[in-house]
Amino acid sequence: MTCTPPLANPGIAELAETHSETASTPEGITALARKLHPDLVVIGPEVPLVAGAADALTNAGFTCFGPSQRAAQLEGSKSFAKEVMADAGIPTARASTCRDQAAVDVALASFCAPYVVKDDALAAGKGVLVSSDIDAARAHAAGCGTVVIEEYLDGPEVSLFAICDGGTAVPLLPAQDFKRARDGDEGPNTGGMGHTPRCRGRRRTSPGRRWIR
Repeated sequence: MTCTPPLANPGIAELAETHSETASTPEGITALARKLHPDLVVIGPEVPLVAGAADALTNAGFTCFGPSQRAAQLEGSKSFAKEVMADAGIPTARASTCRDQAAVDVALASFCAPYVVKDDALAAGKGVLVSSDIDAARAHAAGCGTVVIEEYLDGPEVSLFAICDGGTAVPLLPAQDFKRARDGDEGPNTGGMGHTPRCRGRRRTSPGRRWIR
């Protein structure tokens, strides 16, 4: 097993051969694959997936685990993900996509505090602001460009991933991610403070048949 930055860290070095060279573009990753001749390439970070790394590897003849550039837009654009959920009839919070401050002000006025403002693009898990301060919400939106402003939903966050081949979807274990810093979720959003592979205090139910198909 071989790992490259940002996953090539001292912890994983105990299990895998690490490389110091950074391969973050589709071209760079493909060039490194030609050098290493791997049986399977697994892409973890979102940025190269959104840039089309999986497509480049597949076109070069490598077996790759990771979504195509088109499918990765679900992660790369929150407004696109909202559109897909709406088209598929998947329940989701009411939301507005805003591309200027005037639209931001209209959207914030239509929702009650706490306000949820999400950077539409990739932001390493740090593009979401949840705040009852409307000025803070406006400032966050101004610094993001295109944003998705949505209604606040209270409760635990659950992430559910599925492995798909284009026709079959196999769900993995649900995971509860903890994003906000400091005790009691009092701090700002982070890239992740840790997670558990189940939701505490909630009865687990089968996730697969209704929404994964």
